[in-house]
Order: sequence, then C-alpha cells, then structure tokens
Amino acid sequence: MSLGAVSQATNDGVSHLLADPRFELMPFDSFESEIEALPTGSAIAITTSPQLGIESTVDRAELAASMGYEVVPHIAARYVNGDDQLRDIARRLTGAGITDMFVPGGDKEEPAGSYESALDLLEALDDMPYSFDEIGITGYPEGHDFISDKELTRIMNRKAPYATYIVTQLCYNHEAILEWISDIRDQGIELPVEIGIPGVMNYAKLLKISRKVGVGDSIKFLRKTSGIVDTVKRFVGSRGVYKPDDLIDGLAPYYDDDEYNIDGVHIYTFNQTPDVESWRQSRVTQK
Repeated sequence: MSLGAVSQATNDGVSHLLADPRFELMPFDSFESEIEALPTGSAIAITTSPQLGIESTVDRAELAASMGYEVVPHIAARYVNGDDQLRDIARRLTGAGITDMFVPGGDKEEPAGSYESALDLLEALDDMPYSFDEIGITGYPEGHDFISDKELTRIMNRKAPYATYIVTQLCYNHEAILEWISDIRDQGIELPVEIGIPGVMNYAKLLKISRKVGVGDSIKFLRKTSGIVDTVKRFVGSRGVYKPDDLIDGLAPYYDDDEYNIDGVHIYTFNQTPDVESWRQSRVTQK
C-alpha cells in the first residue's frame, strides 16, 4: 500500500471512529452544561461516582434521556445494595426508554450489598423481568492491578454470554490496544469492542475538577492504568493540554477490519466536553 493510500485510509478511519462516539461524563453539578456542549442525540455514558453513589447516576441518566440523548448508565456492581435496588434501577431505566447499560465491577473496597463483581450483577439482572438491547462489559488492554491476565480472561469468558459489547479501560497506546484485541479474539471472545480513549485533557481544568470533587473521581481514575498520571504530565508539557491525535491515528487504519471488530470509540471526557467536541469536530472535518 502506498503512503498516499495509508494516509487516506487513516483519514477515513478517523472520520468513521469519531463520527458517532460515546462521551463519558461524571454525574456532577456541571452535568447539564457539559452535555449541552455535545450534539443533541449523542451517546452519553454516565459513570458511577464514589462520592455521589449509584442514585446520582440513575438520576442523571433519566434527565439526559428526557433531553433526547442516547444514554448508557454505568451500573457498577459493588455500588448496588442488592436485588431490590437493582430491580428498581432497571425499572427506572427502562421506563425512561434507556436500552443500553454498561456493567463494571466498581472500585468500592467493600461492596454495598451482595454483588461482589459485574458477573454477579449480570446474573441477577438476567433473572429479572427487565431487558436491555445492549449490555457492555469492561476490557483491560494493560491488565488490572489486582487480577492476573489469566483470571481476567476467565472472567470475561463468563461475562460474555450476558453482554453485547466490550468497552476498554483508558489506554494511551494503540499498539497495546490492538494486541489485546487480537489476544481476546484468539481466546474465542468475539464481542465488538468500543475503544476507550482520553479526550482533550486540559491539565489545569482536570486538577480543578479533582480539587472540587475529590481525588476518587478523576485523578484516581487516571491511576487505574499504571503510570498514567506521569504519562499525562509528559504529554501535556508546557502547553498544559493533551490531545489524543496520535492514538486515534494509530487506531484508524483498523476501523473496518473484521478481525478486530472495532465498534467505535468511548471518549473519557473528564467533564471537559467543550474542548473534546471542538477537537472531535476538527478531526472529523480534516482532509
């Protein structure tokens, strides 16, 4: 393939991946102003906040759905009290017209109830009279601090029958992401993958958010991927801004590869949506 063909393929891939991404938001006071910076009808993922709890996620999900957005609440298993609360959550979400749910395990040290893991919640939900067209589970391109790669694979194989797609944890290395996808395909996991990428990260704004809401929601989140805070500091440099151009360019040539089955990108916005959307628009229109 010529260099020109590679460049065109990259441009096509960037436009495809960024045309209709999922924007992840935290359910803070700024939530309404943040989603108003995004196109109406966008897919909005809403995290579970350690400070605010699962109810805030459900409240924000109902609000965003009423505003015309495609909503994907994160129902973190270790934050749900048990079957009664899960049943009520499912009732409220389906009643709001929400058809997609993402189910992580959650970082809560002690579970709020009987669900120790995402698998526990998925099994319980499967027995309830509420259904969702789409259910997402987590993928770990760079592994997990406390779970071996072998155990992660075993768990994913058990969760896969309940899910329709995988969302990867934040990763800045496109080669690591692509290698991980190849590995899970070799292990027989064929679910489509939404690749989690950082948005535009104004470091000063990120630190301001951190001071306001507590380390547990933003900086701690960045630390889930080993060394990520130091990586961000190096990337942003003196200008104080990180943009995921190299990452999206590295992924773009693979957007239509059947083996990888990349279903799109999931942008971790850190509630900096005006910056993210400005960058996204500039890349989609770039020729």
